Amino acid sequence: MTTKIPHPFPYQGSKRKIACHILPFLPNDTEALVEPFCGSAAISIAAAAYGLADKFVLNDIDTALMELWAWILSRPQQLAQAYERLWYDQQPNRKEYFREIRAQFNVTPEPHLFLYLLARIVKGSVRYSSDGNFNQSPDNRRSGMRPTTMMQQLTAVSELLSGRTALSDADFREIADRTHNKDVLYMDPPYQGTSFTRDHRYYHGLGYDELVEALSWMNDRQLSFILSYDGRTGEKRFGHRLPESLCLTHLNVSAGRSSQATLMGYDHETVESLYLSPALSRRLLESGNGFPQAFRTLELGTE
Repeated sequence: MTTKIPHPFPYQGSKRKIACHILPFLPNDTEALVEPFCGSAAISIAAAAYGLADKFVLNDIDTALMELWAWILSRPQQLAQAYERLWYDQQPNRKEYFREIRAQFNVTPEPHLFLYLLARIVKGSVRYSSDGNFNQSPDNRRSGMRPTTMMQQLTAVSELLSGRTALSDADFREIADRTHNKDVLYMDPPYQGTSFTRDHRYYHGLGYDELVEALSWMNDRQLSFILSYDGRTGEKRFGHRLPESLCLTHLNVSAGRSSQATLMGYDHETVESLYLSPALSRRLLESGNGFPQAFRTLELGTE
């Protein structure tokens, strides 16, 4: 795949770099690609660029994020112009200016303010306090994406998704309940290490047992889904493996070297788990659209 894929903002956990490993598991007859935990919607954007689905559903329980997505799809140029004003106004004291915008956003969560914060925060990591306020710090080494580049990225994403994308901020189970047989859900929920801890990296956590129960219900409904959940960097594992009782096909996806480990002097590879639902595996095998070949490009999950 050589098509240049736009991305609207940095977002920790984005699957933009491994989209090429995920897209081959979309059946040829996919009608809608559904992302219940959309974040930066990396998989939907890539799928749209390659014409792999007719419709898209972007959902996230973070209402401010979904309002930002509404502006990206309907008013990308207006959003980019508002971002440009903030980007230039941050000089000469970017650190203090960031704090002012963050405080303003926590009172009035307007999309252009959120976009500026996302462009400036450390590692693209969205964090909220226990009382719901955005509290991530800025990366003071960087100014954020330049306005001209931001305009290009927002416009390109809007052209790919507008007019065929539904937006919502509902619970993921509600979104799954609306899914049809020829749709595919791509789910990238919070890893266990970032849920229900003092480090609030996500707007709302999701417990392991809660997820397993939901996946079992989705299997009963014969829903086609792809799930990114646990993984490891070097010998350090993130999250418990999902139970075999779910009958999911488990694959290991190489996500490259860990930037955090590199900074600490280690050369550790990050490996992420990819799970396919039984219904999706059957669709792929029956459709004859290259599932066996795509399957062989990844390492079978073990342990």
